Amino acid sequence: MFKIVEKKELAPKIKLVRILAPEIAKKARPGQFVILRVDERGERFPLTLVDWSPHEGTICLIFQEIGVSTIKLGLLNVGDSVLDLVGPLGRPSEIDRYGTVAVIGGGVGTASVYPIAKALKEAGNRVISIIGARSANLLILEDEMRQISDELFISTDDGTKGYKGFVSDVLNMLIEKGYSFDAVWAVGPAVMMRAVARVTKSYNIKTIVSLNPIMIDGTGMCGTCRVTVGGETKFVCVDGPEFDAHQVDFDELIKRQRMYLEEEKKALEKFEKQLSGGNSN
Repeated sequence: MFKIVEKKELAPKIKLVRILAPEIAKKARPGQFVILRVDERGERFPLTLVDWSPHEGTICLIFQEIGVSTIKLGLLNVGDSVLDLVGPLGRPSEIDRYGTVAVIGGGVGTASVYPIAKALKEAGNRVISIIGARSANLLILEDEMRQISDELFISTDDGTKGYKGFVSDVLNMLIEKGYSFDAVWAVGPAVMMRAVARVTKSYNIKTIVSLNPIMIDGTGMCGTCRVTVGGETKFVCVDGPEFDAHQVDFDELIKRQRMYLEEEKKALEKFEKQLSGGNSN
């Protein structure tokens, strides 16, 4: 059992929890993730490590309440416990002194890219950050990203804050203005990462993305998280989660992410009925 010691709501349906997990906190590195199970009847699902404190023995996770499992996690309060928590999993980010880097977060992907941006800054890079969301009220970690960035740009789909459009539009605009990037990191929805990859490929800029397929065991045994990278099958849980964006088959990734939409919808409807006291049959 892993106790929740802090909980915050960062935006509508986006929450932060800090969990007591000393062994994970000791070994965590930027880019890695954990797999958790909220209760006995829950599924296993991954969340990227946002922050960690070996001294306090805690890890920080940020998630959006979308399906049954994330809603269950969001219903827990300080003092409650998560049943299972395994990690850190995946290969850490390759942090080095590249020069000038662009770090891009879309939606909740900003939480995942935050520790990478922080580590890149500490390694001596000039960090240009771009974060985006559908609207201003869904932006997260703006202050935190600003503190670790040399420059921060914001975009919203509806134009309620920053540039109106997508993070990929802002990146393209900066390149056209003369910004020269030695490397780019992008984390967010697959369609957003694909858009960023298309921009950087035309300029031949090294680009890394952190993939988020359906995942179960996190050890490479089940094969659920398989993706095609450079024409070869890779397992995100053990080979990733970071890959060369220009080698990823995003069309296949997006298709696989949508495989169980109907089942997820039915599970959510059933769970919501249970929450409201309705008949679950």
